[in-house]
Amino acid sequence: MKIVHLNTYDGNGGAGRACLRLSKALSDQNINSKVIVHYKFGKNPLIGTFNNTLLQKTYTAATIVFERILAKRLLKPMKRTPFSFTWFGRSVIHHPDVKAADVVHLHWVNHSFLNPAHLTELKKLNKPIVWTFHDSNAFTGGCHVRYTCDHFVRQCGYCPLLKKADADDASHQIWEQKHEAYQQLNFNIVAPSAWMLSSVLLSSLMKDKPVLQIPNTLETDVFKPSDKAAAKKNLGLPEDKFIFLTGFMPSRKDLHKGTSYLLESLELLKEKLGVKATDVELVVFGNRDAKDIPDFAIKTSFLGTISNDEKLALCYAAADAFLIPSLEDNLPYTVMESLACGTPVVAFTTGGIPDMVQHQQNGYLAEYRSSKSFADGMEWIINHTDQPALQQQAREAVMNKYAENLIAEKHIGLYQQVLQQHGQPITGGPHV
Repeated sequence: MKIVHLNTYDGNGGAGRACLRLSKALSDQNINSKVIVHYKFGKNPLIGTFNNTLLQKTYTAATIVFERILAKRLLKPMKRTPFSFTWFGRSVIHHPDVKAADVVHLHWVNHSFLNPAHLTELKKLNKPIVWTFHDSNAFTGGCHVRYTCDHFVRQCGYCPLLKKADADDASHQIWEQKHEAYQQLNFNIVAPSAWMLSSVLLSSLMKDKPVLQIPNTLETDVFKPSDKAAAKKNLGLPEDKFIFLTGFMPSRKDLHKGTSYLLESLELLKEKLGVKATDVELVVFGNRDAKDIPDFAIKTSFLGTISNDEKLALCYAAADAFLIPSLEDNLPYTVMESLACGTPVVAFTTGGIPDMVQHQQNGYLAEYRSSKSFADGMEWIINHTDQPALQQQAREAVMNKYAENLIAEKHIGLYQQVLQQHGQPITGGPHV
């Protein structure tokens, strides 16, 4: 069985990491699995690319940048919700690994990669297509994050993100392009979370397509618990303090990641703890620079961007709890990675996070957009009388639902199913 995975980038962002991790999990099960990307940042020889020359790579980079520049002219200022237009794209059907594959597995294909016209081209391959949705873009008129907008259940239009919003605005035109493409193309959808599954079933573009919920996976042999005191010492963190860890903090104005709610929650927590607030410290990883960092109510240190998974796992293991104030997320890897390292999580009840965090078992699910509830969650974990039990339940949640072999098996079953439906013989693999 030969599977080819197509993604815009090689491990840049959650979708890229999910794609690479799935391919590795399949390879570990003796499946011939390859990843090919639109733009390759790294030098991993196992990851293919559609750019064979420097000129091709330069052109690809230019289209990605140009699309984002043009988009700013049409999108409302101060709206930081990701939105993709469909001006640029590329053909993939002539790549030898794509032609040789039994199944084509799409992942995140925006940023001038597979627009509706080039998606339609895949029909010429006459191969089964599987498509994992890592955000909402595939079934919206352009946005990747919907918040409370329900236009995707109709035909988009009157988009709140566009400067010019009417019944036939750019979002509706993109919806029409996708609708035409999807009518010509048969594919099976993978929804990593229950939230994504329900969103697909509600959407006007995808509600008639077959969809199956299969989570993402990660390297549980890398992201694993270790002695907290030793991990703190290794990172130069105080061993006698309760350490909260959180990810990249862009700015107070950031919407998608909920930074403002975290800042308010920390202020409330400081009031709750009083003099004991000095026993708590926040550690932030992923901050790119110190130019736009907000003021935090408690002592905060910054680790910068961490590109090494072993060090990232050490950070999770050193923390006593992980904070994620995101307002919409499919199945965020930071949550899964933290739990895998035995570190409980405080998060809003949103997106696919409740699939991973069981309230007051391996973390705390705060009321959506409530800074007070988020602060209550932080206080609850600080005061928990059995921290080792919380940590053990965090690890078990990942091993029972997201371990590599479990997720690989589910995908293999799906591949076998779509191949049989397509009338193609199944070759290779341990289960055929």
